[in-house]
Amino acid sequence: MSSLYIHIPFCLSKCPYCSFVSYPGMSGLHRRYAAALLREAQGLQQNGGVAPLSTLFLGGGTPTILDGEVLADIVTGCTELFGLADGAEISIEANPKTIDLDKLSLLRRSGVNRLSIGVQSFNDRELQLLGRPHGAGDAVQGLRLAQAAGFTNISLDLMYGLPGQTPGSWRDSLEQAISLAPTHLSLYELTIEPGTPYFQQQTQGLLELPDEEALTEMDHLTATLCREAGLIQYEISNYARPGFECRHNINYWQNGPYLALGAGAVACMDGCRRRSTSDPLRYCELIESSQSAIVEEERLEPEASLRETVVMGLRMVDGVSREDLRKRYGWDVRDYYGKALTRLVDQGLLELTTGRLRLTARGRKFANQVMAELV
Repeated sequence: MSSLYIHIPFCLSKCPYCSFVSYPGMSGLHRRYAAALLREAQGLQQNGGVAPLSTLFLGGGTPTILDGEVLADIVTGCTELFGLADGAEISIEANPKTIDLDKLSLLRRSGVNRLSIGVQSFNDRELQLLGRPHGAGDAVQGLRLAQAAGFTNISLDLMYGLPGQTPGSWRDSLEQAISLAPTHLSLYELTIEPGTPYFQQQTQGLLELPDEEALTEMDHLTATLCREAGLIQYEISNYARPGFECRHNINYWQNGPYLALGAGAVACMDGCRRRSTSDPLRYCELIESSQSAIVEEERLEPEASLRETVVMGLRMVDGVSREDLRKRYGWDVRDYYGKALTRLVDQGLLELTTGRLRLTARGRKFANQVMAELV
């Protein structure tokens, strides 16, 4: 499997919870940046060894802030350079305020076959608190436009645990999302990241977040409503109709290799993780002068890579394959973790079978604590 991630670091506005490499404005750099992406892609291809792509993912930021023709050129340029495996998944993230029928139709014709729309909430008050530039009506319209453009694989991103949110308002958002018949839902609990405006507000006691009881009720609502709608949980935060799981992200959770292009993008190949400069202008300058944009490299030792693979894999409902781990690293998880693993199994947080290690339903509620024990 060969996967490629392309980072588009531009957005309409910086949300107060966002810690990603993203910059509002900078529209004058868009076309120059797109050209640099294709030039970096050509360099990768010239180095050889890139198999036809099984998955291609454009993320951000907000990729659809770029002109439709520019995005289509990026997609077709990369697919022509690297080739595509049969049934390749080509995804792009979108903000409802940055899409229209013409742009979506152009993307569909360029080969994009999966759309991930960042909705976050169908409650206008919550969207305003999140700093989102769209309203609930824009989100509904965005999905309808995607369907009209021919997309049949559409994911909606929602967040819960938001400031001022209640289980009732979360139910309303989730029911609205399900009523639109997406094939995939990504449902993330809000995480307060250092360096964000939300982190500063929380430090000052100015951020009112739902308590643990409310979060537990939201989790219960999520499981119940998704199950009733035929959306199967396959990862801690992701639900899909059978056959519509995000293959690109599954490769991440299985700690597989992946290529990456763009400012702030991270690639992992041959056990080496590489990160490019986060500054879009500096990225362009380096690529244009035929220099590497990589600013950081890390090669994990086998044991560290094993632990990372286990922790990432436990995000999947199916967990990790013991045989795959033995083939890849030469260790069995029971032998490697010993008493620590036995304790977590005895506590009902992990299930260990002859073939797999996975979180139990109870363990998924305490996933962070379990993973901290294993990392």
